[in-house]
Amino acid sequence: MSYRYFTSMSALAILLAAALSGQTPSAPRPRPRTGAVPRTADGHPDLQGIWTNATITPVERPSALAGKATLTDAEAAAAEKNAAEELAKVDGASEHPLLAAAGSNGTGGYNVLFIDRGSEFARVDGVKRTSLVVDPPDGKVPPLTPEARKRNAGMIGMGRYDSVKDRPLAERCLLAFGSSSGPPMLPVLYNNNYQIVQTPDNVVILVEMVHDARIVRINGKHPGPEVRQWLGDSIGHWEGDTLVVDTTNFTSQTRFRGSSENLHVIERFTRTDANTILYKVTIDDPSTFSKIWSMEYPFVATPGPIYVYACHEGNYSLTDILGGARKADSETGRK
Repeated sequence: MSYRYFTSMSALAILLAAALSGQTPSAPRPRPRTGAVPRTADGHPDLQGIWTNATITPVERPSALAGKATLTDAEAAAAEKNAAEELAKVDGASEHPLLAAAGSNGTGGYNVLFIDRGSEFARVDGVKRTSLVVDPPDGKVPPLTPEARKRNAGMIGMGRYDSVKDRPLAERCLLAFGSSSGPPMLPVLYNNNYQIVQTPDNVVILVEMVHDARIVRINGKHPGPEVRQWLGDSIGHWEGDTLVVDTTNFTSQTRFRGSSENLHVIERFTRTDANTILYKVTIDDPSTFSKIWSMEYPFVATPGPIYVYACHEGNYSLTDILGGARKADSETGRK
């Protein structure tokens, strides 16, 4: 599921890039900071509240925007308008470039009513970004290592249908798709809201999708490698006004973009004003990626609430997937 979403976002990025052609560049206009940063009783920035990271900025910069890390406000407005128009065309359709990229041509996809991916590019340092990836500077996720390509070729869930347990965690409604729950916490097609609760000893991040709850232990210690969790083990500490969260001890089932259980994620949460948390995340997995890479984008305050996410309600997908596999097996046997 997550792989399909990243593909569709790449297709969206190409459509957005096309809308930028012919736009007249203008100087970016930084937005003023809005309000002082609130602080908790112990003096640290208060990260509490409900936040959204929804944005139409793709993870990777499309080739059509190579060398263009940011957009002017005029360019962004034109591309955002085009994105809204393209999304409207998907409503009720069974054939569309975005559906093709998502693997849904011929069957259609969600009605637009259910899509809440945001309507604007991510704005950082006063300008709008063309990719969430900021390092490498080309805005691309580094290539997979030969070891990772070999490992992922036989990855459970991508081509096995013998048991429910063979299917990916997100397909089974056990974990948010597209790394929405993180880490890293990525924007996806809908339900991009998070609630943060903060004490001197712990920070809890409630994820709207699937209601995953990440517990960040302040100044704690990671357990031994025998203890592994789907969301990893998160330890936090403060560096000035920035909360740094170090996460290790993932399982082999998490597989962020094909990662291994040795994935190491470092997140930095900096509240830049009353309405914004700047989120910077670094991905380190030498057995999977050819180099360390980073992303950066804002979490913006939202009134909320965090909605109920009833993933299994009316969900026939697993029954249909496994049933279809049994039918294919029987037809192969007859041949």
